[in-house]
Amino acid sequence: MFEKSSQELAVNKLLILYILNKMEIPLTNTQITQIILENEVMNYFALQQFIIELLNKKLIESYDDKEQNKVFYQINQNGIKALELFHTRIPNDIRDKFDSYLQSSKEAILKDMQIKANYLKVKENEFIVSLKVIENQTPLINIDLNVTSKAQAKYICDNWKENSSTLYGDILNILIKE
Repeated sequence: MFEKSSQELAVNKLLILYILNKMEIPLTNTQITQIILENEVMNYFALQQFIIELLNKKLIESYDDKEQNKVFYQINQNGIKALELFHTRIPNDIRDKFDSYLQSSKEAILKDMQIKANYLKVKENEFIVSLKVIENQTPLINIDLNVTSKAQAKYICDNWKENSSTLYGDILNILIKE
């Protein structure tokens, strides 16, 4: 009984490493939790404990992004080595399930992480809209606009989230036009 339970714990930790490795980008706790819970592999409390244990064993790293007010987790070299040695302990059906899930959700997770749009009310009829595109933790574009209504601010944010790649290209073309 203890051996099976111990093996399950190891597989669950390897699965977290597997997800972080497959995604190839740092993930927030919320994103990791969503991936795990949507696939019904372990419960929330076990997941949080495993993340702490992986951090303590120095198989993953965390860093604070003060700008986004979030903590991100990523696999490190020790975690990659452990995964290379023991990835076969993750049953094939579980790996296949996660490969499929990660492939279908990776684009949405990337988009969520790379495209930022929010607004802040400064005073009556004055809002600051902040628009960003981030790639590999490096800002490609960062625009702050002052607008006169909440409706305008919300529309600009929604439009940026939907069309940022086109808008970014248009802005770049305008700026480099001779």
